[in-house]
Amino acid sequence: MGAVRIRDIQVYHPSNEVDNEYFIERFRQKGTEVSGLLRALGRNKRFMIDNPAENTLTMAIEASKSALQSAGLSAGDLDLIIFTSQTPEYLLPSNALKLHNALGGDLNTICYDLNANCAGMLVAVDQASRYMMGNPRIERALVVGADYLTVHSPDQPVYYSNFADSACAVILEAASDTRGLIDSIYQTDTSVIDNSLFPAHGLSNLYREEFTAKDAQVQFTPFDDSVCVDSAVDSLRILLERNGIAKEDVGGYLFSQFSLGNVKLVAERLGIDEQKVTYIGDKYGYTATNSPFVALYEALKEGKISRGDYLVFWTVGAGWQNVSLLMQF
Repeated sequence: MGAVRIRDIQVYHPSNEVDNEYFIERFRQKGTEVSGLLRALGRNKRFMIDNPAENTLTMAIEASKSALQSAGLSAGDLDLIIFTSQTPEYLLPSNALKLHNALGGDLNTICYDLNANCAGMLVAVDQASRYMMGNPRIERALVVGADYLTVHSPDQPVYYSNFADSACAVILEAASDTRGLIDSIYQTDTSVIDNSLFPAHGLSNLYREEFTAKDAQVQFTPFDDSVCVDSAVDSLRILLERNGIAKEDVGGYLFSQFSLGNVKLVAERLGIDEQKVTYIGDKYGYTATNSPFVALYEALKEGKISRGDYLVFWTVGAGWQNVSLLMQF
């Protein structure tokens, strides 16, 4: 069984940068104060689509082209394409097939979409890596995570003022000089299964006369998201202990960027060196399905992570599901 490493990673986001004042004023006019929420979540600026020609798929295409160019590869070199999103531009054909077409993929490339909400890209990298480890004929994979939630949640303070639009593309390849993906842990607690719904009334009700397009937008019932911290701490301790890796030996911790408070709580309770925990939610906003990988992208740009470093990822998907991965970069 061979190892699978991250060969390259690239990010695309819209050019439109928006700061907190826009959201504070927007929701103040609706009688809702969000300034405290934005401080607690650790927001400052984020990127939002303001061009009708852009969407989840177009962002994914741009990120993928950048990743292939950076890696010195063509789409014909890819044996597997996985696209992950909770706001896909299309339900059929799959967005992975759309990507294949836009990039000029090979006849024998495997393509499929995946949705694990905000945990999507971690799940996709986990699945792709294990698939490649079990099938030596799959030498390279493209995993792309993209979300465009702002268009679907204009009246939801937690979503609209917090989330941001982006795509992140990762190229995985078989390698012999690394352990690659080492282990993963999933913890699932569906006690808040209906707190985030999109479409709000389900796809089967989209065309009923009593519902408008606005009724299809994200429906969110607030809950205490810090409940995920206990599960994260438990998962990460198990992940490191059962693989014989000390927390001090990890080069980078790439966590969900949903809440700065939660990132700090997890780091504090694990006794992690804060310098190794990357937080980019202040400049990118919360990019949902790809947020831990956008953090990796920024950590690499800043020279915080080097080849051979152990990486620990953690994030949460709506519903909710904690996902943690241990890799060697």
